[in-house]
Amino acid sequence: QVQLVESGGGLVQAGGSLRLSCAASGRTFSSYGMGWFRQAPGKEREFVAAISRSGTTTDYADSVKGRFTISRDNAKNTVYLQMSSLKPEDTAVYYCAAVGVPWEYVSSSYYFEASNYNYWGQGTQVTVSS
Repeated sequence: QVQLVESGGGLVQAGGSLRLSCAASGRTFSSYGMGWFRQAPGKEREFVAAISRSGTTTDYADSVKGRFTISRDNAKNTVYLQMSSLKPEDTAVYYCAAVGVPWEYVSSSYYFEASNYNYWGQGTQVTVSS
């Protein structure tokens, strides 16, 4: 069992930056790949970024490439999402999630699918004003 708690959301002006954190409980955090997803009002939840268990492999949605960076600190049981050059269209509730299947065992697209993740946090609101 893994419990995930996101923090770091808030209100920011367009062009600004935020860093989201996701703290995990349990001693097996390093056994899980991690992802960030977001959901805007009236829209489906969408993939943002993912990172492998070791942190050596990452991938991003095209809409955030070059602006967002996912990282993790397994000693602190925490995964981060550094968001820069924020746009109003980045406004959403952001969720972190954990997946038990190692990146090297599946195609990279496996980590893009929310249905493949085993555990989810409660979400943190990010609002970008124009």
